[in-house]
Amino acid sequence: MLINFSLENWASFRDCSSFSMIASRERQHRERVPLVAKYQTRILPIAAIHGGNASGKTNLFKALSFAKNLIVKGTQPESMIPVEAFRLDTSSTPRASNFSFELLIDETIYEYSFSVTRKAVLEERLVKITSTSEKVLYHRRNGKPNFGSGLGNTLFLTFAFQGTRDNQLFLTNSVSQKVDTFRPVYDWFKNCLELVAPDSRFEPFEQFLDVEHPLYSTMNEMLPKLDTGIAHLGGEVIPFDNLPLPESLKTMLKEDVQEGMSVRVVSEPSVDRYIVTRKQGELIAKKLVTYHPVAGGTETKFELQQESDGSQRIIDLLPAFLEISASESKKVLVIDEVDRSLHSLMTRRLLEGYLESCSPESRSQLLFTTHDLLLMDQHLLRRDEMWVAERDASGASHLRSFSEYKDVRFDKDIRKSYLQGRLGGVPRMPVSCGFIGSACNTSNEAQ
Repeated sequence: MLINFSLENWASFRDCSSFSMIASRERQHRERVPLVAKYQTRILPIAAIHGGNASGKTNLFKALSFAKNLIVKGTQPESMIPVEAFRLDTSSTPRASNFSFELLIDETIYEYSFSVTRKAVLEERLVKITSTSEKVLYHRRNGKPNFGSGLGNTLFLTFAFQGTRDNQLFLTNSVSQKVDTFRPVYDWFKNCLELVAPDSRFEPFEQFLDVEHPLYSTMNEMLPKLDTGIAHLGGEVIPFDNLPLPESLKTMLKEDVQEGMSVRVVSEPSVDRYIVTRKQGELIAKKLVTYHPVAGGTETKFELQQESDGSQRIIDLLPAFLEISASESKKVLVIDEVDRSLHSLMTRRLLEGYLESCSPESRSQLLFTTHDLLLMDQHLLRRDEMWVAERDASGASHLRSFSEYKDVRFDKDIRKSYLQGRLGGVPRMPVSCGFIGSACNTSNEAQ
């Protein structure tokens, strides 16, 4: 679980901005807030980030995506680190970008932070936090490591660090050097943190084609209830040679797909999705299709591109929501513009379904950005689960939780206060009708 996240000098965030998932003292919806008994701490299962256009919501998403890619994929030798520093700073001295994460992993809290420029990692620190103390596992500064006591063979750790390039995180290199001591933190970024952009597709769609998959029946039960017009999804067998894919890709699949292996393939620019499997030496392809009910109790097949943007978005998001709603899930799902192409009631139903699965024992989380004001509702979310991103006069973004406002009571209509500008995060536009008024004036003068 993500407990705290802070960043400084990244994109539109100039000063240090913190994003906390620790629950406040309020009692609203307390029954579904996870409890970490070891630390006597409650961690929020959900967070909604509101704000006007260009307020910094997507930059927060991009910061998480950058951190995950830098940790999991790393960098190439001699390459620059693709950091996006705050571009409106008038200072002549370039500042480093700072990232800090506080994570709950297997009931243990870790704090991981790093400071980078485009050329190098300036500082990196990993701390293990117990209920009574904090233990620094390693602290990298000025190109030198300082390992904590009790880590075992520090000579081997020092040797592993020597192979860490200036533009590379030691956490990343330690895994490639088969150092298991710090692997839980690496694995959290690789396996637990899932990021879904507005135009991205949630990858594990093969579960729609596998009748033996645990979520297959659940997903097909949910689709008709979400008013998509879809009875269920299924797979249509396509001869491999007939796949509308580049010949170079087909050749690669023929060489790389081994017996019993399945590979996802997405056809661009269309939205067609295929699973290619080798069985008994032969490549078999299945295409994801939808089925709609027709009069007489029969069904007719639809191609994915024949579905509405909203239905396609549901197909993309539903597996993710079902996955984080599973009782044993430890996923942290981050969605930028969760309401894109979706009706407000559809978005709300997805959120309600997830929140109904949450309990004090839950360890999954959902973070999302949105423009949908109907989700700004205390019957749905707590005040400390609702955030606003706002850009100040200098162009810098700031994050603030509604629980920080003293006049936001549990029975208050937050939407009204927000639209009146009392909570920030709304577009600052002139009172006049702007260019529309100019056009009207021009029209009147012409008459």
